[in-house]
Amino acid sequence: MELEAVMHELEALGTERTKKIYMGNGAQEPLFGVATGQMKPIFKKTRINQPLAERLYATGNYDAMYFAGIIADPNAMTEADYDRWMDSAYFYMISDFIVAVTLAEADIAQQVADKWIASGEELRMSAGWSCYCWLLGNRPDSEFSAAKISDMLETVRDSIHAAPERAKYSMNNFVYTVGVSYVPMHEKAVEIAAAIGPVEVIGNKKKSSPLIALERIQKDIEKGRVGFKRKHVRC
Repeated sequence: MELEAVMHELEALGTERTKKIYMGNGAQEPLFGVATGQMKPIFKKTRINQPLAERLYATGNYDAMYFAGIIADPNAMTEADYDRWMDSAYFYMISDFIVAVTLAEADIAQQVADKWIASGEELRMSAGWSCYCWLLGNRPDSEFSAAKISDMLETVRDSIHAAPERAKYSMNNFVYTVGVSYVPMHEKAVEIAAAIGPVEVIGNKKKSSPLIALERIQKDIEKGRVGFKRKHVRC
């Protein structure tokens, strides 16, 4: 399929209701408002197609950018390519659920995520921490250094309360994900979550609401979900 054909199909799938939801979370025009599950039939026609993914992402249309992440070839993208995609990620649903998800399937995922975490830039930090969530929730524990994950937990403990708003969400989710999906550091994640306590964040409606990683971990412990791994990162 060519760019124009994909855009036409995406537009036909868009609804005003979904569009309003996305815009309420920070999406900007142009966008159609396509529910992500509705994109699967289009993927069956395109399959993995990096050149088309690049053209779709470059449109700046949120739905096209999301579909670009679905059809991208993660290992065909270089560090510079991921940086370029992040440059166009203007809100968290792009940084964390398109760019970070795509990066999580690349061989260079950890090195790029590490750089973004250290950048001090809100959405890059958010994407970096989110990428580790996707990685830890999918890949075998043996692919990670326990010492490194331990150090990262301590970094979150020491810096989350002063971190940029969106980064707080991803850092909190990192602690939760380690506690549930990375068994070697489960106990330490529980300890860190308790030490952190509630994390106050300002939502889109300017209301403060607490993030409590410990409660989420405890709920999954009760459900017997420690060690959970998802089969796929991308849909």
